[in-house]
Amino acid sequence: MKDLLLITPPFTQLNTPYPATAYIKGFLNTKRISSFQMDLGIEVIIELFSKNGLIKIFATNNKQQLSENCQRIYSLQNEYIKTIDAVIAFLQGKKPTLARQICSGNFLPESARFAQLDDMDWAFGSMGMQDKAKHLATLYLEDLSDYIVECVDENFGFSRYAERLGRSANSFDEMYSHLQNQPTYIDNLTLQILQHRIVEVKPKLICFSVPFPGNLYSAFRCAQFIKSNFPAIKIAMGGGFPNTELRDLKDVRVFEFFDFITLDDGELPIELLCSAVCHSEEGEISLNHFKRTFLLENGQVVYKNNSTKSDYKQANVGTPDYSDLLLGTYISVIEIANPMHSLWSDGRWNKLTMAHGCYWGKCTFCDISLDYIKLYEPIAAKLLVDRMEELIAQTSENGFHFVDEAAPPVLMREVALEIIKRKLVVTWWTNIRFEKSFTADLCFLLKESGCIAVSGGLEVASDRLLELIKKGVTVEQVAQVTRNFTESGIMVHAYLMYGYPTQTIQETIDSLEMVRQLFEVGVLQSGFWHQFAMTAHSPVGMFPEEFGVIAEQNKITFANNDINFKDKTGINHDKFSFGLKKSLFNYMHGICFDYNLQDWFDFKIPRTTIASNYIISCIEKEDNFYTKPSSKIIWIGGIPLSKVFTKSKKGNSCQMMQFTFHQKTSTFEISLEKEKGDWLLATFDKISIYNQKTFTFSELKSDFESKFDDFELFWHSKSINKLKAIGLLVL
Repeated sequence: MKDLLLITPPFTQLNTPYPATAYIKGFLNTKRISSFQMDLGIEVIIELFSKNGLIKIFATNNKQQLSENCQRIYSLQNEYIKTIDAVIAFLQGKKPTLARQICSGNFLPESARFAQLDDMDWAFGSMGMQDKAKHLATLYLEDLSDYIVECVDENFGFSRYAERLGRSANSFDEMYSHLQNQPTYIDNLTLQILQHRIVEVKPKLICFSVPFPGNLYSAFRCAQFIKSNFPAIKIAMGGGFPNTELRDLKDVRVFEFFDFITLDDGELPIELLCSAVCHSEEGEISLNHFKRTFLLENGQVVYKNNSTKSDYKQANVGTPDYSDLLLGTYISVIEIANPMHSLWSDGRWNKLTMAHGCYWGKCTFCDISLDYIKLYEPIAAKLLVDRMEELIAQTSENGFHFVDEAAPPVLMREVALEIIKRKLVVTWWTNIRFEKSFTADLCFLLKESGCIAVSGGLEVASDRLLELIKKGVTVEQVAQVTRNFTESGIMVHAYLMYGYPTQTIQETIDSLEMVRQLFEVGVLQSGFWHQFAMTAHSPVGMFPEEFGVIAEQNKITFANNDINFKDKTGINHDKFSFGLKKSLFNYMHGICFDYNLQDWFDFKIPRTTIASNYIISCIEKEDNFYTKPSSKIIWIGGIPLSKVFTKSKKGNSCQMMQFTFHQKTSTFEISLEKEKGDWLLATFDKISIYNQKTFTFSELKSDFESKFDDFELFWHSKSINKLKAIGLLVL
C-alpha cells in the first residue's frame, strides 16, 4: 500500500520516461511520503504491440472498406503477429543480433511507410547496421500504427492520444461530450492496466501529470474510471498542460473527474494535498491550506493559494527517482535517418535540469510571465553531478538529457569541469541559447565532459525579427557559435520559426536561405520549422497590439493558451509550411543545396537578398585575440613526457626541452628553451583541471613575466597554439 500513485497518462515518449513523476517521487522521498509511479503510456504500448495484442487488433477491425495500405497490412497479419515480439525486444536492446535479419530485406512485412527508404545509403553509412535496423523497425511499427488509426481507434498516436480534444479547448464541451461515449479499444486496454495497478498499490490519492494536450483525454478517461470504480480515492492533476492552459479554469464539470488541479511547481502543492487527503480522518478533508490549487467548494470552482509555506529551493527537492518505472520496456526508435534528430526518440536518457526557469527570460513569443520560465534558480554544479551519479547507480544508464529552457553557459562549464574531475563517463545533451559565451574553448571542454549535442532557437534567422523577438542574438553570432560546437564534435539542432508578427514574405525566403547556407557549410546538423503560435502568457499574447496582430478573444471556461489572431500584414503564412519543411528534410540529409529556393514552392516567391557566401563570411571572421584577465586557464591534456637535449646551430648550442603528448588518437611534440620548458612543466600542475585553486590569465601572465619577457609572443607562438588545440583552455 502506498499513499500516492503518480501516473503519466498515454502517450509521451517510447524511448524514455517523461521525468515529471520521477521528480515528484524524488521529492516525496525526502518527506518520507510513500508513493508508486507508473508510465501508463509505455505499459499500454507494450501490451498493444505484442503477439496477443496484435491478434486482438486484427480481430477488432471495425471497417468494411479498407484502404489499399490497410488491406495489405491485414493480409500480412500473420507475418506481423509472428515478428512483433522479436522486433519489440530488439528495440528494447535485448536482441541486437536481430539487426542482421531486419536489414536483410526479407524479414519485416513492409507497407506504405517503407516508401521513405530512398535515403538509406546516405544515412546509415554514417550510423551503422543497428541504427538502420531501428529505422526499419520504426517504419514497421508506424505501418501498424496507420492500421490502428484507420481500423481500430482514429485518435491513436505513439506520442499523443486524442490531441485535438486538448489543444486550446477554450470550452470543455467537446471533451465532456467525448467522455460520454463508450471507451475505445485503446481506452479499455488502458483502463485494464490502470485497474490492476490501483488494486495492487491501494493509493489514497492518485496524481496525474499531464505534460501535453495529447495526454489530456486519457487523463480524463482514467479519472472517470476511478470515480466510478474507486470512489474513495481522491484524484489530482498537475503538469505542463494545466500549468499553461488551465489557469483560467471555471467549468465545474471538470471536477466530476478531478478533485484537485494544481499549477506550477508540484512539490509543495502535492505535499499539502497529501497532508489533507492521506493523513485526515476518514471522509474529513481539511480545505484550509493549499498551494496554487483549484477545487470545488460549495458548487463553485475556487482557487486556493493560502498556504504560508514557501516553495522548495532546487537544492532541497531531492534527486529524481525512477524506481517503479519499467525501464527495461522502453523502446528506441529512429523516425528520421539523421543522427542528431534521432536523439529525441533513440536511447534511454535520465532527465535532469541544470536550472529552474530561464536565465534570459525575454523572448516575446515565450511564456515568460509564468513561473516555470520567470523564476530562475540554478543548481550548484557539485550537487547536480552528485545527482547524476545517484541516477547512474539507480538506473544503470549514463546518458543524460538536461531539459532546461536554456542551460546557462557558466553552469554548463562548471558541470563539465566537475564531470571531468570525477572521471565520470557520461553522455549528455541539452537546450541552449546561441550566445557568444560558447567559445571554441568552452565547446571543447563540453565535448570532453561527454556533451554530444545541443539544440537552440535560431527562430526566424532574420536580424530585424530576432531583435523584435528580443532573442539577444544575431544570425552572424549563431553561425559562429554553431561553428564552435560543430568543430568540437558536438551536433547542433536549430528550432526554426516562420509567421512571426510583421514577418514579410521576403524575410521568410531570406530566413530559408540562411538555413540552407548553415546546413551547406555543415554547422547545423538538424532542425525543425514550426509556425508561430500566439500564446496567452507571452508578451505577444498579452500585448498583441504592440506586435501588429489582432487577437480573437473567446470566452474562457476551460483551456487558454493558443490564441487565434490576424496579422495586420495580411500574409498567409500557412502556404509556406510544406516548402520550408520539405527543403529542410533534404538539407538534413545533406542534399539539394544547389536547388533554387523557388523549386520548393508551387507559387511565385521573391529572390533571396542574402549573399550566397554570407554564412561563410560570418564563420571565417577572425577571432578576437583579447583575453580577459579574469579568465580561467585550465589544462586538461594530461602530463607529457619530457626530456632535455642540446640544440646546436652555427657553432652555438643551447639546452632545449622536448615535450611528447600522447593523446587518445594521436601523438605530437613541441620543443622550448629549457628554462621556459621548466616553467611550463611546473605550470601544468598549477593549471591542471585537478588543481583545486583556479589560475587566471592575469596570474599566468604575471608568473611568466617574473622570469621572462614578452608573454604575448610566447602565448601566441606555434608551440602554445598546439597546446590550445589539445586542452589548454581559456574559460
